[in-house]
Amino acid sequence: MVAKRNATTGEAPLPVEAPRSVAIAARGVATGQDFAELMSALMSDVIEQRVSTDVANAVCNAGGKLLQVVTMQYKYGKQAQEPRPAFKLVG
Repeated sequence: MVAKRNATTGEAPLPVEAPRSVAIAARGVATGQDFAELMSALMSDVIEQRVSTDVANAVCNAGGKLLQVVTMQYKYGKQAQEPRPAFKLVG
């Protein structure tokens, strides 16, 4: 793992933990639960400064587009005779 060095004191580098959201994103986002877990982990990563705000912004923008796709699928997709699953992103 990459370590940051304290520039003012020259002390030993502090270990930087990997962002939790990376592991969730690597598994893929296929359900509403996956999306919620990713966004929750991303918020924690930003607060703990494990992810830059630029990366978080890009993920949030992509997540918004993903939710728009789901909305369009429900609005304009085929009408099923059976009840719809609880928010599934992939077909």
